[in-house]
Amino acid sequence: MPNRRLLLFNLRTDADDHILGFTTRWIAGLAPYYDAIDVLTMHAGRIAVPENVTVYSVGREKGYAAPRRLLNFYVILLRLLLTHHYTACFAHMMPLFAALGGILLTLFRVPTTTWYTHRQRTRQLAWAVRFSRRVVSAVPDSFPIQTPKLRVTGHGVDTEFYSPSPPLHVWRGGRGVRLEGMQAEVVYVARLTPIKQQHHLIQAILPLDCKLVLIGDIPDGYDDAYKKDLIAQVEKLNLHTKVFFAGAQTPEQVREWYVGAAVAVNLSPPGLFDKAALESMACAVPTLVSNPAFAPVTGNHTEKLHIAAADDVAELTAKLRDLLALSPTESQQIGADLRRQIIAQHSLERLMKKLVRILDTGEMDT
Repeated sequence: MPNRRLLLFNLRTDADDHILGFTTRWIAGLAPYYDAIDVLTMHAGRIAVPENVTVYSVGREKGYAAPRRLLNFYVILLRLLLTHHYTACFAHMMPLFAALGGILLTLFRVPTTTWYTHRQRTRQLAWAVRFSRRVVSAVPDSFPIQTPKLRVTGHGVDTEFYSPSPPLHVWRGGRGVRLEGMQAEVVYVARLTPIKQQHHLIQAILPLDCKLVLIGDIPDGYDDAYKKDLIAQVEKLNLHTKVFFAGAQTPEQVREWYVGAAVAVNLSPPGLFDKAALESMACAVPTLVSNPAFAPVTGNHTEKLHIAAADDVAELTAKLRDLLALSPTESQQIGADLRRQIIAQHSLERLMKKLVRILDTGEMDT
């Protein structure tokens, strides 16, 4: 059998990143299917990959400006293409790299598959589609361009890592803060941006007897205006004893927050099939969502776990009140059902098999 080598474009390769740390597990999931994987990433943090994986960074973590990163991209890519024969190229949430490298990859006859799950349509995404043999996304409405190249695969949650095992210790969060005397705990894992709509959730818990933990921070390249607005909102509503900003957390810390939570919330709008919601469900936490694309997972519990619109604060309050009032048995049953559906529809193992099939042949098993 000829040597199987995969070229992988990745946005951020950092095992500790609270949003994109999962990509390290994806790389590890793909590693058994290839003799070698070369990862070309925009940003490198803590690297924890199998022995047959090599990571190359264009240097964003070093503070390199865009022109230098662009030059580094082409220098590294050309050197790799001249040195190795690649079975395929997989661009994970990196339509920029897929577009920039499209001509070179075509000249070297490397078929490209681009993964993209977001509602934002950009020029670079359009070019990535043009240069890709296939594009893949988690659900139909998480890819914003109509194209016959699209294949829907489900997401990839490491259900062994995200599981309802008990917390290892009581320490919580990067600041070592523990929430004392709380009646219940609501968690929301997301970047602090208006599209995630944390301000509606803060308003919704005003009449509720619970604590809210917002896990996440400002994305790279964003200013802190929205975070300042959220902090000001908390102060104005006198919720400083009920709302806690945990900041960026490692995946291990995020998992511990989930395991200790009564309810998780995700207010991403349609088109944003947020993996964080799937991870809380994999931890068997009842998870309230506003995107109807989660209905195949929430199943019989859809009425309890869906709100029609994230900005309907009254409905959000009512749904949270009902979920917080569930008996332990009811809560555990919902959580167990959610976890079963995540394993069946969105497990990492299931996704890797589909991805490798697409990377190899352009198609996937039905």
